[in-house]
Amino acid sequence: MARLGYDAEPLQLTRFDFDQAYLDRLIGGDPSTEQHFARYFGDLLTLKLRSRLRSPELVEDARQETFRRVLVTLKEKGGLASAGSLGAFVNSVANNVLFECYRSGKRADQLPEEHDQPDEARPSVETGMLADEDRTRVRVALAALPEKERELLRWLFFEERDKDDVCRMLNVDRNYLRVLVHRAKARFREQLLQLPGS
Repeated sequence: MARLGYDAEPLQLTRFDFDQAYLDRLIGGDPSTEQHFARYFGDLLTLKLRSRLRSPELVEDARQETFRRVLVTLKEKGGLASAGSLGAFVNSVANNVLFECYRSGKRADQLPEEHDQPDEARPSVETGMLADEDRTRVRVALAALPEKERELLRWLFFEERDKDDVCRMLNVDRNYLRVLVHRAKARFREQLLQLPGS
């Protein structure tokens, strides 16, 4: 099977509504549909996989394996029950490929093929990948803050520590804690707005 590629220019993450005619063209090997599929999901998969795998080679291998499994399943098993669930199906297959990459150093049985079936109650792949991108931006913005402000925001918003405990740790009263939090949040917002895509 040829490796699916996609153009180097970045794809705007706009949602595409898949229908049965699209799936039929994809299964039939229509070149323009294959190119659209590879580009649309290629960028989304790269975003997802890049944050979880160590090297560009592993990212590319996992991306290609995801494409291969999706196309094989669509062609051999008669397609999806709903064309609109294509995004969820691709995401589910990508998750299985990731799990196998994580376990590659251990002896473990592979998940059964039925496990790749999409869960239509879950958010779409686009929603999940955009959320991953947001989390990455938050991490980068936090890392740019001075250590004390980063710790303060982590304690209050990620660890949800009691404000009285934080006051005792910092040896400040609640009024001054509000000032410190306000400053840290303002600096965090500045850092976040400087990042691409914000």
